[in-house]
Amino acid sequence: MVAAREGWIGCIPEEDRPRERVLAGNLEERTTAEILAVILGRGGGGRNVLAVAHDLLSRFGDLRDLAHSDPDALLEVRGIGPAQAARLVAACELGRRLVRSSHAKRTQIRSPEDVAALLMESMRGLDREQFRVVLVDSKNRVIGVETVAVGTLNASLVHPREVLKPGIRKSAAALVLVHNHPTGVAVASDEDIRLTRRLVEAGRIVGIEILDHVIIGDGSYESMRETERVQF
Repeated sequence: MVAAREGWIGCIPEEDRPRERVLAGNLEERTTAEILAVILGRGGGGRNVLAVAHDLLSRFGDLRDLAHSDPDALLEVRGIGPAQAARLVAACELGRRLVRSSHAKRTQIRSPEDVAALLMESMRGLDREQFRVVLVDSKNRVIGVETVAVGTLNASLVHPREVLKPGIRKSAAALVLVHNHPTGVAVASDEDIRLTRRLVEAGRIVGIEILDHVIIGDGSYESMRETERVQF
């Protein structure tokens, strides 16, 4: 029992233990390393969990890079095992979902800039392409954001049925299509254009307007409506 607890707290005084300090309140006063230590639960290989948390921050530089890191990269940090890596990945995903949810509840889409503001931070660092749909009501207020495909996007992977299903289910008046380019370059490919035309036509058939297709890069974006690459 003593050995097991030492993996978590070592010889840190009671008042300095991450979990106890978080439970004591004033969470905003806790350091990022302390919060990471609580998420990790314990350090592997007999390492102190706070030391592991500091190593994580040193390795990845900042929270954004840590949040978008590959699980294999996490496992390269000494003291991080599969359980700790899974906790980190899950915690980061919960954070992204919270941001999307809180933004969506108060966002009205008036322009591609609004779409970029809604999704840029959660999509710019992804290492694979994701295709999402932003669902809006008749006043262009966001009622939801859903991911419909992950991976290299093409017409066979992103099927109109899956793209339009969330809009039908939530009675959306219109959709904005969004996907990222992991290269960071927000320029529509020929495949992007063909896929968008197919989805716009499918939307017309079922009575759901496609307002735009926004491509997210690393701090930049492209609107197919603004560039007139597709007639919406």
